[in-house]
Amino acid sequence: MRNLVVGIALCAGGFAYAGCNSEVLERQAEQLRQQEIEISRQRKELEALAAGQTVQDERRRDCTRAFRDYFDKAQLSTNREEKISLYRQGLKVCPEDDVAYYELGRALADAGRTAEAGDAFEAALRINPDFADARRQLEDIRRSR
Repeated sequence: MRNLVVGIALCAGGFAYAGCNSEVLERQAEQLRQQEIEISRQRKELEALAAGQTVQDERRRDCTRAFRDYFDKAQLSTNREEKISLYRQGLKVCPEDDVAYYELGRALADAGRTAEAGDAFEAALRINPDFADARRQLEDIRRSR
């Protein structure tokens, strides 16, 4: 133990000690290994984040297309069946839009298709449990059954 303490003191003091260089090199090699492990972990994390961002960007593009091609047209349509069809087509492209499910539910309820309307309101609430209007519409349908 005393030799180790003397060796460390000599290494720290900058004296040339035979075991000093190999100990320092071993410590540096271990530090490099640990840094390589950490860099690899961070690289994987960045790749996962980039992949998640790509998926999120694709969803955003899909939803933009759904609004342009379907949801906006459904809002303007005066034909109930066309409105229902447009919302359904848009929801195939952008299936996580709670408002589109809500609007589909309203169109279905207006058409007297209350069971389907209830399903649409439930879908809106699965996406957004705090959607008060969807909850109210669903409760009205359940009361009327």
